[in-house]
Amino acid sequence: MTEVPFPPLSEARPDTEGVLATWYVADGDQVAEGQLLAEVQVDKVDAEVTAPAAGTVHLLVGEDESVLQGAPIARID
Repeated sequence: MTEVPFPPLSEARPDTEGVLATWYVADGDQVAEGQLLAEVQVDKVDAEVTAPAAGTVHLLVGEDESVLQGAPIARID
């Protein structure tokens, strides 16, 4: 199992929450390493999240939910 964390976009404020803006995959989808999974936002900064490994993705956070930077947003089995 590999966790997919919300990326740290604000090094000055690592305790800042961001928003999971869009999922590009669905729960249970097969993904390849490096595949685009989601777009996240922190303080008007957007970033893409890619799969760190291949496997079945399990979403842990819904779209438009607030998430602490570094917290897991998905896992890949």
